[in-house]
Order: sequence, then structure tokens, then C-alpha cells
Amino acid sequence: MVIFLTFPAWMLASWLGGKAGLEPRFAFLFDFAALGAFLWAMIVLWRAWRAMRG
Repeated sequence: MVIFLTFPAWMLASWLGGKAGLEPRFAFLFDFAALGAFLWAMIVLWRAWRAMRG
């Protein structure tokens, strides 16, 4: 669910930031927040996979 919702939220935040004329540093903030969410989701997925295996 996190992966499914993060991508559209990231794209929307980037688009709105561009339309609002925000500084590029805010684009990096959105990017790093999305990367953090993706990384967290991958870690949780890996831990669930490991728990099912063993």
C-alpha cells in the first residue's frame, strides 16, 4: 500500500511544487521523502518474506 500511494503522491507534490514556483531544494525534499518511503516498504517486504520462509 505504501508503494502504491507513494508514487502518485510524489508525482503530485513535484507537479504542485513546480506550479507554485517552489525552490529546487523542496523538490529534493519530496524526492528524499519518497525514497525513504520506498526504502521502508522494501525493508518491511523483505522482513515479511524472510519470516514466511523460516
